[in-house]
Amino acid sequence: MTLWFLCWYALICHSVSVEHKRRSFFWNWRGRHHPSSEAILPIPFSFLHPRPKAGELIRCGSFKRTAEKRTLNRSVTRGLLHNTLRKEFFASYLYLLEQIPLVKLYPVTCEYIKGEKQFYYRAQNFYKDVPASEEGMMGDFVEISEIDLEGSRQFLKKFVGPGKAGTKRALDCGCGIGRVSKGVLFPVFESMEMLDMMEEFILHAHECYLGDYADRVEAYYLYNLQEFIPPTKRYDVIWLQWVACHLTDKDLMEFLMRAKQSLRPNGVIFIKDNMARQGCKLDPIDSSIIRHLDIMKNIIQTAGLTILDVEKQEGFPEVIVPVWMIAMR
Repeated sequence: MTLWFLCWYALICHSVSVEHKRRSFFWNWRGRHHPSSEAILPIPFSFLHPRPKAGELIRCGSFKRTAEKRTLNRSVTRGLLHNTLRKEFFASYLYLLEQIPLVKLYPVTCEYIKGEKQFYYRAQNFYKDVPASEEGMMGDFVEISEIDLEGSRQFLKKFVGPGKAGTKRALDCGCGIGRVSKGVLFPVFESMEMLDMMEEFILHAHECYLGDYADRVEAYYLYNLQEFIPPTKRYDVIWLQWVACHLTDKDLMEFLMRAKQSLRPNGVIFIKDNMARQGCKLDPIDSSIIRHLDIMKNIIQTAGLTILDVEKQEGFPEVIVPVWMIAMR
């Protein structure tokens, strides 16, 4: 009897030990067991990790978190792009977004590639293919060149002379081959300084186009306008024609602030440029932005300048974008 009881007891203990090990293995394999646990409860695999139904994978925790993270990243990225555009085009920003989606607008305006801001890189590439001639400067509208020059001469007369701006020195910004310098500024000012980003244009101006006027050029500046810091209190007139359109709102505002400091007493800054009939229009090929006159006024006033007069250039064909002249100091 005693021997039978001992054998039965040993068999029971062995069975319990095997079941304990089996359950412990299963529990530890699922990663749920803690060493301090005193009881071992078998939990079905399907309860721990229910099988997702077809089409419901996105509801699983890891997939859902990934989707939320991607959405958050897109929102943060869009916010950064909006902020950058708003800083560079503070006056034109909303008008541009009405025409061009954010994902297309940012790369052609604010994106940097290999250290080059694409808005200016595209403009420089465009002008590499423009011939150093009056036809090149006028964009195939050379027949209206004299009308343009006469309009500029008449507008300039209002602000230069006795009791007004002096006639000692003027700066032609975005001078190209010197078409405006030769036709408008040299007949009025004793000396000139000329600035352009294209070396080919400046060389052609000095060696060919200006003729005897070249002897009265005190300096040629091979610069991008957004990087140029003019000397203080040096110029009676600063003339910007068809170049403000190649600057972002921010860079135009900052240049005007610097230009203001470079004026002599009674000095005047002139902007002559294409102005949109409404809103703004961006040309991604040559990186030019045509602004409505009111938007341009906003930028000028933000730069701390006072607008003296505004006049539309008359005599141009209707197919041409309106051109306006603005005098300020």
